[in-house]
Amino acid sequence: MRVNKKYSCLPAEEKGIHIINIRAIEDIGYDQHESTLLNSLSKNPDADCKYGLYFRDGKRKVDYILVYHYKKSSAGKTLVRRAQQNDASVRSSKQDQPLPGKGVQLEMGDSEPHMDYHEDDKRFRREEYEGNLVEAGLELERDEDTKIHGIGFVKIHAPWNVLCREAEFLKLKMPTKKMYQINQTHGLLKKINSVIQKITEPIQPKVAEHKPQTVKRLSYPFSREKQHLFDLSDKDSFFDSKTRSTIVYEILKRTTCTKAKYSMGITSLLANGVYSAAYPLHDGDYEGENVEPNDRKLLCEEWASYGVFYKYQPIDLVRKYFGEKIGLYFAWLGVYTQMLIPASIVGIIVFLYGCATVDENIPSMEMCDQRNNITMCPLCDKTCSYWKMSSACATARASHLFDNPATVFFSVFMALWAATFMEHWKRKQMRLNYRWDLTGFEEEEDHPRAEYEAKVLEKSLRKEHKHKETDKEKLTWKDRFPAYLTNFVGIIFMVGLTFAIVFGVIIYRISTAAALAISSTPSGRSSVRVTVTATAVIINLVVIIILDEVYGCIARWLTQIEVPKTDKNFEERLIFKAFLLKFVNAYTPIFYVAFFKGRFVGRPGDYVYIFHSFRMEECAPGGCLMELCIQLSIIMLGKQLIQNNLFEIGIPKMKKFIRYLKLKRRRSLDHEEHMKKKQRYEVDYNLEPFAGLTPEYMEMIIQFGFVTLFVASFPLAPLFALLNNIIEIRLDAKKFVTELRRPVAVRAKDIGIWYNILRGIGKLAVIINAFVISFTSDFIPRLVYLYMYSENGTMHGFVNHTLSSFNVSDFQAGTAPNDPLDLGYEVQICRYKDYREPPWSENKYDISKDFWAVLAARLAFVIVFQNLVMFMSEFVDWIIPDIPKDISQQIHKEKVLMVEVFMREEQGKLQMLETWKDKDKKKGENCNNHSPRLPRSRSGSLSSCHSYPLDV
Repeated sequence: MRVNKKYSCLPAEEKGIHIINIRAIEDIGYDQHESTLLNSLSKNPDADCKYGLYFRDGKRKVDYILVYHYKKSSAGKTLVRRAQQNDASVRSSKQDQPLPGKGVQLEMGDSEPHMDYHEDDKRFRREEYEGNLVEAGLELERDEDTKIHGIGFVKIHAPWNVLCREAEFLKLKMPTKKMYQINQTHGLLKKINSVIQKITEPIQPKVAEHKPQTVKRLSYPFSREKQHLFDLSDKDSFFDSKTRSTIVYEILKRTTCTKAKYSMGITSLLANGVYSAAYPLHDGDYEGENVEPNDRKLLCEEWASYGVFYKYQPIDLVRKYFGEKIGLYFAWLGVYTQMLIPASIVGIIVFLYGCATVDENIPSMEMCDQRNNITMCPLCDKTCSYWKMSSACATARASHLFDNPATVFFSVFMALWAATFMEHWKRKQMRLNYRWDLTGFEEEEDHPRAEYEAKVLEKSLRKEHKHKETDKEKLTWKDRFPAYLTNFVGIIFMVGLTFAIVFGVIIYRISTAAALAISSTPSGRSSVRVTVTATAVIINLVVIIILDEVYGCIARWLTQIEVPKTDKNFEERLIFKAFLLKFVNAYTPIFYVAFFKGRFVGRPGDYVYIFHSFRMEECAPGGCLMELCIQLSIIMLGKQLIQNNLFEIGIPKMKKFIRYLKLKRRRSLDHEEHMKKKQRYEVDYNLEPFAGLTPEYMEMIIQFGFVTLFVASFPLAPLFALLNNIIEIRLDAKKFVTELRRPVAVRAKDIGIWYNILRGIGKLAVIINAFVISFTSDFIPRLVYLYMYSENGTMHGFVNHTLSSFNVSDFQAGTAPNDPLDLGYEVQICRYKDYREPPWSENKYDISKDFWAVLAARLAFVIVFQNLVMFMSEFVDWIIPDIPKDISQQIHKEKVLMVEVFMREEQGKLQMLETWKDKDKKKGENCNNHSPRLPRSRSGSLSSCHSYPLDV
C-alpha cells in the first residue's frame, strides 16, 4: 500500500481505548484468527523471487513476515483526512519513502466511504510502526494482492549493516578465520572409536553437520571494529536464516509505535489485533518434484520420517534450523530415549525372572492348594458369602511376576539409573554448548511483556489523574496480591477437585462390587474384582485426560492474571503451576492404591464404613501390588496412546481436513488461477502457530515419573516408555518440520527449570519405591517370617501366618452373610488378612506383636533403603564430572588461542605504529634539510603538513 503522507501518531485519548483489551500472547507467531485458506495462490507468481522467499528484485531475502487483516472499504477520505491533520509530526526522509508492493494507491474518493474507526486506528498504528522499522534500518515490502481475501503481508529484510549492528548488540558468537585442530584420541581408544564408528555408520543420518569434525573455527562475539577477524568471503551466508530472523525479531520487540509512555512493541500489536501473526519463513518446500535442496527438505528426509526411526538425530542441523532451545529439547529427548534401552533390558530380565520362578513360589502354591481348605471372611456385608482362598489362585500367581526379590534390585538399579541419566545429560549438554559456541553465554533480561506494560500504564494513568508526581512505575506485590490470592485459592480448589474425583471413583468401586456380589450367576460373582478394577481404571484414565486439558488452560489463566514481567518469568510460573496440577491429577489414583487401599478397613465385626453404608474396600489376598501394576500400566499406556500420540496425530489432521473443506468451499472457479504456485509466506500462514515447548516437556516429564516413581510395581514401564519415545521423536519432528510455522530461534544453554524438576522426581522416586517395597508388597513380611517364625527356614506356612481368625458369632447384627451355607457346610471360623489376636485369646482381635515386628522391619527398611540409595546416587553424581575432560581442554585451548590472536594483532599494530613514526621522522628531517632558511613558524607549518595520521 502506498501512502504519500507522513506517518503520524494517534492522540493519546484515541489510543487508550485498546489498553484494557490486551489479550495474552505468549509465543510470537500465534494467530488469533482462524486460517482462511489452506492453498491460497498468488495471482502473479514470480520465479525470480523464489515464490516469496525474496523481495521482488530477487536479491533481498525475506527474513520475517508480518500479517494483518484489512478492509478495503475503510480506506478513503477519513484516513487521508487524519493523515493530513497529523502531518505536523515530521519524520526522517526514510519514512517518507513508500513501501514497495502491489497494494492499492490510497487516494481521495469522490464519495464518502463507510467510516470504521477501529480499522483506521489499526492502519495508522501499522503505518507508524512500519515507519519506525524503516528508521531502524530494516527494508519492507508490502503485498495485499493475495488469494487470501482481506489478508496483507509485510515482508521484512535486514541489510548487512543492520545485521552487523544487531549481532554486536546481541553479542552473537560468530566463526573467525582462525581454525584449530580438535584433540583426537590416540592408541587403543582411537581404535575402539573407529570400530564403533564403522558399526554405527548405518544408523548415522546422512547429514554433513553430523559427521565427526577434526577442525573447528575459533568463535568470538561479533564486532564491527574487528570484522577483519571473521571470514566475510560470503556475506550472504555469514548470517544464516535462523540468525537473521532472530535479529529481526529483536528489532521488532524493541521498536515502538507511539510517542506515549506505553511501549507498543510487536507483542502488544499482536495482542491488540493490529497484526494477526508474525513469523519467519521456512527455507522452502519439503516435498514435491523439482524442489531445490534446502535444510527443511533434508530434515524431513533424515529426521522427520518414521522410516529413519533407528537412526540418530541430526541435532546440529536441528539447532541450525530451529535454534538452540528446540535443539536442546530434542537432544535431551534423544539422550533420555537412549538411556531407556538398558533400563528396558533389565526390566525385561526382572519380569522374566518372575515368570520363571512363579511355579517355585511357595506362598502362591499354598494359596492355590485346594487341600488347605482355608475359608475366608465375606468381602461385603449380607450379600457376600464365605469364599475359598484357592479361588484367588490366579491373582496370587500374577502378583509374583511383579512382587519378587528381583524387584528390590530393580528399584535400586532405577534410582542409580536416574542419577546416571542426569549426569550423562549434563555432560552431553556441555558438549553441545562447546559445539554450538554457547560457552560463556549468559541470558540477558528480556523485554517486558505487553500485558505487564499495559498494567504499568494503567497504574501511571491513575496516579496522574490524582495529580501525583511519579517516577517510572512498576508492579509491586500489593498490585499482584489479588492475583496471588486467586492463584492460591484456585490451586487448592483444583487439588481438592482431583481428590474428590478419586473419592468418587472409590465410592463407585465399593458400590459396584456390592451390586455385582448380588448377581445370581456364579461367573458374575467370580469376576467381581477384575470387573471393578478394570472399569475404575478406565474411568480414572478418562478423567485424567480431560482434567489434563482443563488444568493446562487454568494454569495459563492463573499465570496471566499474575502479569509476570518477562516471557521467561511467565514460562517458569506457568510450568510450575501446570506441573503441580498435572502431577496431582496423574498420580493421585495410583497413590491411593499404593498406600491407602486396604489400610483403613477395620476387621470383621468392626469394619470402617463410608456414609454409614459403604464398607471400605480391601486388597486382594495376594496384596495390592498387582492392582497397582494394573492401574499404572493402563494409565501410562492410555495417556501415551490416546493423549500423546492420538491427539498429536489426530487433531492436526482434523484441523488440516477442516481447512481443506474451507478451501474447497471458497475455491475460485478459475482453474488456471488455482493451479498457480503459492507464495512461501502464504503457505506458512496456513500452518499451525508454534505454541512453545512446555507441552512437549510436560508430556515427557510425566512419563519420567511413571518410569521411576512406581517402577517397583511395574518393571516393564521403561520398555513401554522406550517404544513410545521412538515414535514420539519422529512425531514431534514431523510436526515441527511440516505442520508448524517456523518458530523464532531462541538461544539457550540448558533446559531450564525442567532439569530441577527431573532431579526432584529422581529424589522422590527413591522415597516412594522404598515405601512401595516396604508397605505395598509382601517383601518385608516374607523376610520377617523367614528369619523369625519359620521352623525349617523355608516359606512353608507363610500364608497361614499372615491370616487372622474370626468367630462368625461375633458379627455385628445385620452384617452376617444371608447364605451362610453357600460353601456347602457351616462355617464357624473364617480367616482375614491381618496380624490380630485370635478369638480364643484374652485380648481377642487386638493387634498382635507380629504386627509390630513387621512394622518395625518395614520402617527400618525404608530408612536403610532410602539412605543407602541416596548415598549411592550422590556418589555417582560426585564420581562423574559434569564437564568432560576433553571438552574442558578444548575450552581452555580456545581461550589461549584467542589471547594469541589478540596479542598478535596488538603486536602488528605496534609494529605498524613504529614504522609510521620512523617514516614521519625521516620525512620531517628531509623537509628541514631542504628548507633551512625558512622562519621557524613557517618551517613548523611545513613540517606539520608532512605529518601522517597514526590511527591504525
